[in-house]
Amino acid sequence: MSAVTGIRDIHVASPEERTKVFPRDGVFLDVGAKSADEVKAMGIEPGDPVVPDAPFEVLNGTQNYLSKAWDDRIGCAILIEVARHFAHSPHPNQLFYAATVQEEIGLRGAITASEIVKPDIGIAFEVGITKDSPGVGPEEAQEVLGAGPGVFLYDASALPNLKMIAFTKDVAASHSIPLQYDLITGYGEDAAAIQKSNGGVPAENLVVPTRYTHAHNGIINRADFDRMVQLVIAMVEKLDAAQVARIKDFSP
Repeated sequence: MSAVTGIRDIHVASPEERTKVFPRDGVFLDVGAKSADEVKAMGIEPGDPVVPDAPFEVLNGTQNYLSKAWDDRIGCAILIEVARHFAHSPHPNQLFYAATVQEEIGLRGAITASEIVKPDIGIAFEVGITKDSPGVGPEEAQEVLGAGPGVFLYDASALPNLKMIAFTKDVAASHSIPLQYDLITGYGEDAAAIQKSNGGVPAENLVVPTRYTHAHNGIINRADFDRMVQLVIAMVEKLDAAQVARIKDFSP
């Protein structure tokens, strides 16, 4: 089912309207129907989901990929590639892969998944906010496309486990994987829910740098994704029982 996002025509809008952001209740979807009955006959009902029509594209022959919803389809892609690798490669862990929902409205999927899985360690995969686009200041974002995956040192929802951060840095350095760092106040993510579950769990947030995260189209760099997969595989291979126990040890 296709629709066009509609707003009041600029030629009939008042001067005051032209300088304001359109409120949510001022935006409508035109499906070509003439009446409510025609809309119903199309099978459209209240509560039906809507997604932007933004097809995937390799951007002008570069290594940058254009698509909708990298936040957080790119996280799902990381899980798939890591799972594909370990389906045929030994590792010292019991792995649980969780593609959660409703993160934007209260970390709900991460809360329920954490309560079911009861992890010893948690890693959330997300998109990172980039500074390499016009109008973004150095205090607002720190990452750039093509400079490697990122790890959050702080956000509004969680302070990551410092032993997890140190472990991630060590693994990245030993495999010559460049690592970027984030400190963003207006950001929340699933590691916060994992961290607070089951009496406290060491957790961190790893990200693929992404431009225009909540717009209809976003941009990632393929090399950042590949390096992220490489990093996660290397981390899982090194997370044996002794390493996990060391990270979980909160004694002074």
